[in-house]
Amino acid sequence: MSRIENEASELRRWLMFAILLVGAFLPPLDFFIINVALPSIQADLGTGASAEQLVIASYATLYAVTLITGGRLGDLYGRGRMFFIGLLGFAAASLLCGVATAPWVLVLGRALQGVSAAVMAPQALASVQAIFPAAERPLALSLYGAVFGLASVIGQALGGVLIALDLFGMGWRAIFLVNLPVALLVIAFGIPVLKDTRALQASKLDLVGTALSMLALGALVVPLIEGREAGWPWWAWLSLAAAPVLGALFWRYEARLHRAGGTPLLAPAALQAPGLGRALSIALCFYAIGVFFLLFSIYLQGALHMTALHAGLVFLPFGAGFLIGPLSVPLLRRVLGGYVNPLGMALEVIGLLWLGWLMSVTPPGLAPPFTSLAVILFLIGLGQGLALPTLMRLVTGRVAPAYAGMIAGITSATLQISTSLSVAVIGGVFYTVLGDQVTAARISHAFMVAVLCVAACLAVGVALSLTLARQPAPLAEAAAMRPS
Repeated sequence: MSRIENEASELRRWLMFAILLVGAFLPPLDFFIINVALPSIQADLGTGASAEQLVIASYATLYAVTLITGGRLGDLYGRGRMFFIGLLGFAAASLLCGVATAPWVLVLGRALQGVSAAVMAPQALASVQAIFPAAERPLALSLYGAVFGLASVIGQALGGVLIALDLFGMGWRAIFLVNLPVALLVIAFGIPVLKDTRALQASKLDLVGTALSMLALGALVVPLIEGREAGWPWWAWLSLAAAPVLGALFWRYEARLHRAGGTPLLAPAALQAPGLGRALSIALCFYAIGVFFLLFSIYLQGALHMTALHAGLVFLPFGAGFLIGPLSVPLLRRVLGGYVNPLGMALEVIGLLWLGWLMSVTPPGLAPPFTSLAVILFLIGLGQGLALPTLMRLVTGRVAPAYAGMIAGITSATLQISTSLSVAVIGGVFYTVLGDQVTAARISHAFMVAVLCVAACLAVGVALSLTLARQPAPLAEAAAMRPS
């Protein structure tokens, strides 16, 4: 192949990946953008606390339980095809949310957003293994990490800006309708460029495994999201107890299907890759910081009485750090090798501990010094920006490209479950410490305790990551890992 052909092929790969990154950007953006919009939605639609919870939970639950299936659909039927199907569904669901005139319509739209996002989101991460040679994967993963993480931060800031601007009198509806022009542009420019990739030995979808996986994940995620708001009723505990039983049934069925020569939703051979279990455990600890965004918004608006716009803009130093972090990973890997991941999470721990100390010495109701707060948020963002792409490499690099969609779905689902766990457990600690008297002092104290809990979870992730630092991902090209 000539040099010109090589350059053209490389350019096409990066254009394809840029299009697929939209699928990584929109789902977390819409997960976080609604945080600052809830008061406006409540005022317009008259939603109560239970309806507000459903607006968040319907998206988060269906997104989490469908991610593995969405990744596998890309393996079997084409990642480009499933990306466009998911994007069209996401745009239609966003339109439904944007024109909702009743709470139940908004909840339905959010549920459809969750399902379509789960079909769209895994395709970018799966394509890193499928379309890039080994030398280009670290940069691709760094860009993926930057886009995925920045969406979380931009969601907070963009939500506040759109509500403050009140474009064409749309108010909160603009946070959903803004997805439509993005989707139209991506479809118009992406269809001629995006080339389909799929597993070499594609087969039909494992329907029984899909149903069992959704039941098992649903039994775990639904009570985690809904349990605290409902006062932890009996059904929540029963559901949590059923989750490992359903998980065991799912695993036994998958193993039996694999032995029979079928194509299971989760290939047992791929999941036995050395170090994969620990890498997924790190992912489970890593996104404990997901609850930080929600509780920090409550602290800024509840204790410091900031507007939605001001509260959103406070997150910008975090976003700056998150942008610089992933772009620094290729350089740092040459110096530190596998230790970039524990370094990133260690920076997050330091930033969170510093924030906890700063709040302890700041009088309740007063904002911490802006310069110190900005430096802390930048440090946390930088740490997460370093840790996320290297974590993706830790996980996806251990599985063969034929299983790229499957492992992308598992990784995304693990991060989503980590967020749900942190909201349920650390959020529960926050509200327990807060108590019935919602004052600036109580909110500040409860938030400080929650910040220390998040730091503890990330510290566990640092310890686990150090054990893998000398065991680099083999990029999983071995023939033993190919589907049978």
